[in-house]
Amino acid sequence: MANGYCVKCKAKTEIKDAQKTKTSKGKDMMKGKCPTCGTTVCTFKVD
Repeated sequence: MANGYCVKCKAKTEIKDAQKTKTSKGKDMMKGKCPTCGTTVCTFKVD
């Protein structure tokens, strides 16, 4: 699973339902939900 930083919880979390997507400029990222609060969490460290 991917890990990201939740701005609302102010903690590193494991991204729930992570999906590999691309930004509008073509950079790879992982996007999903925070398991604690449900806020969208993104990270650019894609393996």
